[in-house]
Amino acid sequence: MAKAVVDQDTCVGCEACVGVCPVSAISMVDGKSKVDPDVCVECGACAATCPVSAITQ
Repeated sequence: MAKAVVDQDTCVGCEACVGVCPVSAISMVDGKSKVDPDVCVECGACAATCPVSAITQ
């Protein structure tokens, strides 16, 4: 796997990924999710949880 990446145009700001990230690598910036690649452990939980498939790895 690779680090998670959020498509800012697709993200709806639901924050589902924020709650599921086991290492708190995701924060909300201007109403959209943002992944800190230095903290991301490539587990895929956020991508699996995103209801609009805005997160890829």
